[in-house]
Amino acid sequence: MTDRFTPTEDDRFSFGLWTVGWQGVDVFGGAVRPRLDPVEAVHRLAELGAAAVTFHDDDLLPPDLVPDEAARRRELDRFTKALAETGLVVEMATTNLFGHPVFKEGALTANDRDVRRYAIAKVLRNLDLAAELGARTYVLWGGREGAESGAGKDVAAALDRYKEGLDLLCGYVREQGHDIRFALEPKPNEPRGDILLPTVGHAIAFIDELEEPDRVGLNPEVGHEEMAGLNFAQGIAQALWHGKLFHVDLNGQHGPRFDQDLRFGAGNLRGAFWTVDVLEGAGTGRAYDGYLHFDYKPPRTEDTDDVWETARACMRNFLVLRERVRAFRADPEVTEALAAARVDQLAVPTLGEGESLADLRAEARDPDAMGRRGMHLERLDQLALEHLLGVR
Repeated sequence: MTDRFTPTEDDRFSFGLWTVGWQGVDVFGGAVRPRLDPVEAVHRLAELGAAAVTFHDDDLLPPDLVPDEAARRRELDRFTKALAETGLVVEMATTNLFGHPVFKEGALTANDRDVRRYAIAKVLRNLDLAAELGARTYVLWGGREGAESGAGKDVAAALDRYKEGLDLLCGYVREQGHDIRFALEPKPNEPRGDILLPTVGHAIAFIDELEEPDRVGLNPEVGHEEMAGLNFAQGIAQALWHGKLFHVDLNGQHGPRFDQDLRFGAGNLRGAFWTVDVLEGAGTGRAYDGYLHFDYKPPRTEDTDDVWETARACMRNFLVLRERVRAFRADPEVTEALAAARVDQLAVPTLGEGESLADLRAEARDPDAMGRRGMHLERLDQLALEHLLGVR
């Protein structure tokens, strides 16, 4: 049934092949669903209203199923034909630098120099494929770039090698003329005990040290930030402030535990509401204008048909929350409550035009009187909650 929460291409929803294609494997059990053909994924996602797909190199061209160059080209031809038939595009690509045993101790920051060289070569090959398929964003998630033992990793040297890797990759896409920029994906832990560049803030600081920082931004994920007990909406607001929100991964998470990859809206629903609010541009003055990428996993409990219900739910939940957010921001009572909470004053410079610090210091103030002022934030938050609950 079509209603106002049915997605269209204009909503710019995107899914990774590894999301709907996840077979339900975890550390306690094997696959519960058969491998999903990428061609079928493209057609089914198009039917649901998605606009784009993304892939790891090994999602699209598994080495065991695509053993040689001729087989590789046949699979690519099938995939590009499906894209042409549906109108879906490839908006982002990435490389699996964590699954094969060769990466058990890292990839770009592995202690073993041979492994680092292999990792760079693997990324370069997939960058060419990403460019061929039209992807303009390349995500790098350092899932194995970390350690469990303090003595096992020279962190300063590892960051040197991380920087070297990014600098080499940036130089390559520039020299090849690829219209691609990189997005680092922070995560605090899992599968390593501690992962380098664990949060948005760590990654932003690292980017400033690169040779081409303008070519590198962020791909924050809801679950990854919330695993660290952080506020995802505030994190992406800061990324937008820096001009570094190149891509975004949306899913659901229940607090600081293992990476659950729930469908968007499941888990921290209030967090999802404020995430959509920030993406819409409220409170930041800068809306996110990229693809809305769902990086989630259909649970092991679901069969193949249910996979498509979870994909539909990700998009539907975003559209429902977007409607709720827009209603909240358009509510006259909310406008009054924002003013009562003096939120508008935060946009006014603390030191006025033409004022000096001497003028500021000379001003008479009554801190006790100011301390008695209520901020009225509870009323504002209650209005948001009532909009989220759909009673306003």
